[in-house]
Amino acid sequence: MKPRIIVCGLGLTGYKIFCLLKQQGAAVTGISDRAVGGEYADSIVIGELRSANTLISAGIKQAHTLVLASSDDAVNLAVLTGARLLNPRIRIINRLFNQTLGERLDQTLPDHVSMSVSGLAAPIFSFAALGNKAIGQLQLYNQTWPIQEIVIDEDHPWLGLKLSELWDNPARMLIYYLPAHGEMDLVSAVIKGQPLEIGDHLIVGTQPTIQVKRHSLLAKIQKAIANLQQYQHYVRPVALVCLSLMLMIALATFTYLSVNFKITVIDALYFSVGMISGTGGNEQVVESAPDSIKLFTTIMMIVGAGVIGICYALLNDFILGSRLKQFWDAARVPTRHHHVICGLGGIGMQIVRQLHHQGLEVVVIESDLQNRFIYTVRSLGVPVIQEDARLPATLKAANIDKAASILVVTSDDMVNVEIALTAKGISPQLLVVLRTSDAQLGQSCQQVFEFDTVLCPSQLATHSFAAAALGGKILGNGMTDNLLWVALATMITPNHSFCGKSVKNVAMDTDFVPLYLERQQDTIHSWNLLETYLLPGDVLYLTMPATKLDQLWRISSTEMIAAG
Repeated sequence: MKPRIIVCGLGLTGYKIFCLLKQQGAAVTGISDRAVGGEYADSIVIGELRSANTLISAGIKQAHTLVLASSDDAVNLAVLTGARLLNPRIRIINRLFNQTLGERLDQTLPDHVSMSVSGLAAPIFSFAALGNKAIGQLQLYNQTWPIQEIVIDEDHPWLGLKLSELWDNPARMLIYYLPAHGEMDLVSAVIKGQPLEIGDHLIVGTQPTIQVKRHSLLAKIQKAIANLQQYQHYVRPVALVCLSLMLMIALATFTYLSVNFKITVIDALYFSVGMISGTGGNEQVVESAPDSIKLFTTIMMIVGAGVIGICYALLNDFILGSRLKQFWDAARVPTRHHHVICGLGGIGMQIVRQLHHQGLEVVVIESDLQNRFIYTVRSLGVPVIQEDARLPATLKAANIDKAASILVVTSDDMVNVEIALTAKGISPQLLVVLRTSDAQLGQSCQQVFEFDTVLCPSQLATHSFAAAALGGKILGNGMTDNLLWVALATMITPNHSFCGKSVKNVAMDTDFVPLYLERQQDTIHSWNLLETYLLPGDVLYLTMPATKLDQLWRISSTEMIAAG
């Protein structure tokens, strides 16, 4: 019997999850706080999300899984506590913006899986910035692998190549296979040496490469010097005031030397500095001087007090405030082949981490001086330009004309479009990755303005939430030809339906694709994997269509585990 799934909170993301689960044939009920039309309206309960009566009406006591899809963390937490009181064993997929809270809940509550839209979508944005047209991601060997859909055409280099020739490559995982003619699972096609034909679809995961940063101290200094002229506006006020102060001291010193030849240069300089700064000095320098010199001294003391005050204020703001950080960030902006990220929200922060982990140079543009992620980004050594990215001068300050890509990921669609168009105006060949909250608007913008990639985070995350609701802790997922496939890890127990059977036979019988096997801290993959017999304690990593997951539903959730 299929487990019953409840999706609570049918907003933009929640309704997409609900519809996708319906399309995959799952027994799913939705809970909404407002009327929802459409072909699935008869499967939706209307009521207050946090109400126990609403949860009971949706069948919470008999349900197997609850997906909390509201965009409000507080609402999801309130529904979570109410649901666990009504059904202590229910499995919960929780959408949370606060990922730290999500980690705490995962550690505290059994059968609780927290997921973040920004965390799920950010890797896809990162892959797009590298020119990789990824349809999803896969967590393997403690790395995030981009997943691509490859359609074999008459010009594709793999045309006519046997699938068996692509199987034995640990840096490239064959995920799924959809032949253009007939039906055949991937394992059977690999064993039979099926050649690829025009129209065949392949889902492939590629191991990411990590670049090693090798920047010498001399190179860093040269980059800072190269950028100093461009960012002189950060230090210009301080430099002008300090120069004015030095000129005043020089003028006073020269004046006193001119009227009193008996004093030394040091005495004149000492008195000038003391007089202008208000700390006092050798009064004998002007005691016998003419009245004009005394008047000059009086004026210099008054003007000097003002200049000293301004100088102290500017130096304090520059050194103790944010000006020095901004200047240092500006001086460290890469000169070429870097990635510019506009908008430092949840998705922007995750993209920074992803690209930085891969050893790539990143620059962040964020207009909010109080942004809570700025300190974290700077701690990674990533420069931050705190200006409006819609202004051409700001983008030029980020060396946009020499950048590898720009990722525009603020929370405002119109601002994103404006920034992207400004960037394209400066550098027409620049690779542009755009975020939009409306998938339809994004598609239109991509076609009209010829942006390279336009992505909707909620749409990217929908498949992951649906996959998590259908199976255990999901390692990856993707969608092709209306078929949702998922990647997961399952522990083989003595009662497991796969126990004692060869990987090759169970893969062909149940239409899954084995990725690799963990056995006593060793990994088995490629051809050896197909001939391996599954034993208790083995952890099998596999991909399969979501519609076939009912073969795993009878396995308890404790037998479903995630890598890493």
